[in-house]
Amino acid sequence: MDDHASEELVSGTLRGLAARRIAIEGISLEIDGGRFAAKAVAGRPVVVEADVFGDGHDVFGAAVLLPDGREVSMKHVANDLWTAEVTFPEIGATWFTILGWRDSWGHWSRDTRKKLAAGLDLSVEMQEAALILDKVEAEGADRPRIDALKSAAAARNADLLLSPETDHLMDRLGPRANLTRYKRDIPVWVDRERAAFSAWYELFPRSAGAEGRHGTFRDVIGKLAYVHDLGFDVLYFPPIHPIGTTNRKGRNNSLRAGEGDVGSPYAIGSREGGMDAVHPELGTLEDFDALVAAAHEHGLEIALDIALNSSPDHPWIEEHPDWFERRPDGTIKYAENPPKKYEDIVNFRYYRDDGTANEPFWAAIRDTFLFWIGHGVTIFRVDNPHTKPFPFWEWIIAQVRETCPEAIFLSEAFTRPKLMKRLAKVGFNQSYTYYTWRETKAELTEYLTELTTEECRHYMRPNFFVNTPDINPYFHHTSGRPGFRTRAILAGSLVGNWGMYQGFEFCEADWLPPKDEYLNSEKYEIKHRDLDAPGNIKDDVRLINRIRRENPAMRDYLNLTFRNAWHEQVLCYSRFDRAARNYLLFHVLLDPHAGADFHFELPLWEFGLPDDGSLEVEDAIHGNRFTWHGKTHWLSLNPYDRPYAIWKLFPPGGAR
Repeated sequence: MDDHASEELVSGTLRGLAARRIAIEGISLEIDGGRFAAKAVAGRPVVVEADVFGDGHDVFGAAVLLPDGREVSMKHVANDLWTAEVTFPEIGATWFTILGWRDSWGHWSRDTRKKLAAGLDLSVEMQEAALILDKVEAEGADRPRIDALKSAAAARNADLLLSPETDHLMDRLGPRANLTRYKRDIPVWVDRERAAFSAWYELFPRSAGAEGRHGTFRDVIGKLAYVHDLGFDVLYFPPIHPIGTTNRKGRNNSLRAGEGDVGSPYAIGSREGGMDAVHPELGTLEDFDALVAAAHEHGLEIALDIALNSSPDHPWIEEHPDWFERRPDGTIKYAENPPKKYEDIVNFRYYRDDGTANEPFWAAIRDTFLFWIGHGVTIFRVDNPHTKPFPFWEWIIAQVRETCPEAIFLSEAFTRPKLMKRLAKVGFNQSYTYYTWRETKAELTEYLTELTTEECRHYMRPNFFVNTPDINPYFHHTSGRPGFRTRAILAGSLVGNWGMYQGFEFCEADWLPPKDEYLNSEKYEIKHRDLDAPGNIKDDVRLINRIRRENPAMRDYLNLTFRNAWHEQVLCYSRFDRAARNYLLFHVLLDPHAGADFHFELPLWEFGLPDDGSLEVEDAIHGNRFTWHGKTHWLSLNPYDRPYAIWKLFPPGGAR
């Protein structure tokens, strides 16, 4: 390279470096350097934060730039932190980036005010103002306003130049020195509302029939009014596909199936078909289509379990033998999680021996999702996704979204924290959580603080299932009815998505010692329940789902704030939506065996009120209204009466 070429290269590098005088970093929604998309909800504001700063004592400006060219001004908070609320109107993939600049007019205005207050001569400052105004490109109604400011500078009219109206005009039109665009566009995936706010109810369709009979899809249609009455909006089924007979499991996971044993629905596949077929005893695809249509009439969406499990009888074993893992002796490999063994399930093969993707198999699974989307299902609970490769899920979800961006994927991954979060990053819209094992005040506070304040809040949406067919939480084994009421209210009020598996509302607690599993598991048998059985907690379920629907504050769980209640067995927290002027305060008793008398703190400061101020209050359970005076109050909760209290707070000026 000759000297001239070298100088040109150095000069070009220098120009590029010098142009980026503004530092932009610490963008809140930038996940792993932009490798993964943050999550948002269409039409719901999301807060974007960034550090924007530069050298010296200049005044700076910042804005969020959107794909359509719109800018959303950012406000300076403190310590070079800037923030803005951004709304993405449509579901699908989008992006934003950050702009930063030196605010010439803002810098001039700040310093000139100081000099004016000190009684200094402003003649040079008026010349500086004129030079800045000469750089402003104004059109339409703005042009005469800029001309008037130029005249004011010539006439040394500081009052007009320093007026609030001029500040607003120049915020919009003022020249941007050293304008810098962040080095990359930040990807965002925008979901529909139900991805962030939903209430799930799980049942086995085969248990929906009359006593002594295998249930059908038509039987489930008869249960829709029940599910709707409880206030749920998603009805979720475990796998509905043909069940294999080879090594079929008997009741309670016994190795030998007895006569009439129905087997595990997770052992998918028989001569009747695989994951694009329905179990014959449930009905036909036409029956399933009728169920989906009837569910929509009840305001319900059907969610299906996509379990990538194959029984030894799955048609693909003969049709595609290279889609299955095999042992060195050539025999097919059964699933196991030592010491657990799943003799009725064999493993799919995701990669070939050379390390490349088993592409035909990946495509077949994608097509399975698309098949059910074609039958009106756009919500999927995915079984054990953490045991499948991350690239597989990233590809599958991206492929499905090309056809159906409204699809929702729930990750059933009760596994290590980083693994759970990685699945959320690659695209899962919702995630099961550790809620079922978080029981104490300290545990719940710590876990919810992580979910609502750490980086994971931008990409991982928790779904608090109170139980599952696999998990009968230890807490319920001895808690009795009060414990079930407590856990339902907590799950439904702490986060945006929650769910329950049928039987919870009847306080079913029989367990298989020493495990947190159900005795007589429905995974291996048909259960018939009396939907009006005494001792149920259906009223509590209806209540929390009604409060969720009626109060905007319940939609964005990131507004959760823990409040002071001076008792170790009482969890106190609020959900505030300031834009909607909707404020809820919760007290939940965590001990199912003993009551609590305690003092708690009313957050008057949140409403700009002094410690001796007053708030109007409504008991959200009973509807009576009264006034609370002062910051500290006393309350009593009894597990055998009602182990929780819910209050609506009305600040001065009223709230809805």
